[in-house]
Amino acid sequence: MTSLLDLGIDRISNIITDMAKLSENSVLVAIGSYRNDTRIKKQIFDWSEKLRVLQEEVSDLAIELIARYQPVASDLRFIKSCMEISYGFSRFGRYSYDIVDVVETTGSISNCDKSAVLEMAITVRGMILLSLQALQSRDKNAAEKLYEMDDTVDLVYRRYLRKTITPSQEDEQQQKNTTGEMPNNNTIDNPRCYISALLILRYLERISDHACYIGDSVHYIVTGVSRPRL
Repeated sequence: MTSLLDLGIDRISNIITDMAKLSENSVLVAIGSYRNDTRIKKQIFDWSEKLRVLQEEVSDLAIELIARYQPVASDLRFIKSCMEISYGFSRFGRYSYDIVDVVETTGSISNCDKSAVLEMAITVRGMILLSLQALQSRDKNAAEKLYEMDDTVDLVYRRYLRKTITPSQEDEQQQKNTTGEMPNNNTIDNPRCYISALLILRYLERISDHACYIGDSVHYIVTGVSRPRL
């Protein structure tokens, strides 16, 4: 006979699964908005709000299960971890909204060089998929791979930040040919492109961090040992 605790855990699992699908789709659609210069702010906002509501539902249900049934061992670890995982999925939705908000606020970016953002987006999408697979299969070793991928994401972000602050010789020569003057090192020739890309890169970097945290939670569910966050 299935216990009420087991039914509650199943309910949490189902909500987490729904959140995983919706949060992944939110990130993909938001990146598509940047790539294609489209306006879908209302849709992403609705998804972000739905994820926030589902996160609250997971938290409320988790607290109720702990208070009423006093779960122990793996059940307790799973319930506790689902609260953190649901928060991560909720942040995926929020950062997706932040991305489309940048696209809408900055105006047309159809002529911008989007290679840095799209390069990072590939890695971040891989991290999202890996974190979801780890959760489904209870892969305690996925966190190590996620942190390796996160290092790549951090590298792309820092590289673009340096490029924004200090233009390359090629960029400076191009501006000299256009204006007849050497640019100031603190200026960039197309602030709309640079600022939008830099903001979105930062949001993707935060998404990658939360994917790592999901991997940490899976490791804790399986082993009962918390991984140090790097």
